[in-house]
Amino acid sequence: MSRPSLFAGGHKAAGTPDDTGTRSRVGLNLFWRTFFLLALLLLGSILAWLQTLRALEFDPRTLQTAQQIASLVNLSRAALQHSDAIARVSLIKTMADQEGVRIQPREPGDTFEVLPPTELNLRLEELLTSRLGPDTILARKVNGEEGLWVSFTIDEDPNWLLLDQSRYVTASGRTWLIWLSTAGLLSLAGAAVIARLINRPLKQLSYAANRVRDGDFAASQLDEEAVTSEIREVNIGFNRMAQKLAKLEQERAVMLAGISHDLRTPLARLRLETEMSVQDDVARGHMVADIVQLDATIDKFLDYARPDHVTLTVVNLHAVVASCVYAVQNHRELQITMSIPDDIYVMADEVELARVISNLLENARRYGKTVDTDTAYVDITIKTRENWVLMRLRDHGPGVPPEQLPQLIQPFFRGDSARTAAAGAGLGLSIVDKTVQRMGGIFSITNANAGGLASNIQLKRVTEVPDGQDPKHRLQRPQVKRQLPPEATT
Repeated sequence: MSRPSLFAGGHKAAGTPDDTGTRSRVGLNLFWRTFFLLALLLLGSILAWLQTLRALEFDPRTLQTAQQIASLVNLSRAALQHSDAIARVSLIKTMADQEGVRIQPREPGDTFEVLPPTELNLRLEELLTSRLGPDTILARKVNGEEGLWVSFTIDEDPNWLLLDQSRYVTASGRTWLIWLSTAGLLSLAGAAVIARLINRPLKQLSYAANRVRDGDFAASQLDEEAVTSEIREVNIGFNRMAQKLAKLEQERAVMLAGISHDLRTPLARLRLETEMSVQDDVARGHMVADIVQLDATIDKFLDYARPDHVTLTVVNLHAVVASCVYAVQNHRELQITMSIPDDIYVMADEVELARVISNLLENARRYGKTVDTDTAYVDITIKTRENWVLMRLRDHGPGVPPEQLPQLIQPFFRGDSARTAAAGAGLGLSIVDKTVQRMGGIFSITNANAGGLASNIQLKRVTEVPDGQDPKHRLQRPQVKRQLPPEATT
């Protein structure tokens, strides 16, 4: 499900391509592309077959019609020639009643309308003329009466033979349209089924690839018993790749955690030895500070190697932020202004969210100091929209060059501007981004309009908390700010 963007101010989020860069192409869904291609192929084939059938039907049907009419005329002529006057009247009446064929004399004053000059009628007239004689006339109306009228002579006497025209017409355009529509609909339905069957393995592969990208290797297994050999080979190869990646990820986390854990014991001994053995207070202070910094770096590595699974619960955002602010309230270098209502709840892991906020506050303390001062001023505000909450932590420091914004959340990246004043592993913002994603949120970094860097955290909002289920806050702390001791004077 796509998440609505709440990032205000028109700034570029970290990782967002610039407007002058390559624009994303509007891609056509693979199912619809396959469906349209199959539909075009099938409809083209249907039209081709339609034209072929009409062409193959034309000559045989015209010849058959001409033969039937000529045979009927010749039989009628022969029967009337070889019958007396009384039998002739009876024969004419019988033909009219039983066969729908009427014979009547052709008078000089008869008016008639010839058949329309269609391809079928012209061909039919040519064939009948060759069989019945050059004086043969085909008409569709005689003296105002419609039908298929054919002129012929009996003993030099001209006559009209009236036939039921519907017996000799080809299939109408409506009939062809009905058949074409039926065939087209069936073809489109078949194309949809075929496209779905073709694209189903690709859709499953796409879903599994997204799970691997998110680190969920257990949910990325594909069917290794697929009927199609090519799909089966792809699925087997993908599963083996996912298993190898899962093993590498596990080994990386174990190795990183093991190295970090093993380093702490000699560091603790080194710090103890330093504090007991080094006589020079200045040297001892610098050595202890270096050891503390190494220990903090180890903590960063442990955080970065933390598993990707978290359990989300209903969390009061104000309480979590207040606990983090309380923890750093004795820092002279950090002045925080918080504007968060008490009734804002989000889905998150309380401890992980506190870790995220603490990292951002520490980042602002180190790199977000106001120009020409030794204090970082941080504003914490929120915005809500439908089911999402955007929390923004903004400092008033020098900001970051726009081209470096996408790189700030990359592991081990550290800018080359004033924000390099403090040493570190370059994992703080990477841990924040990774943790927010684990909680189903979005993290981005932008430069504020009025200066400084703004960190944006977007989390899913909980609009209604059931009665009696108000979450207990593990990080709740007193919110009374302690009085700081006076600064030392030189």
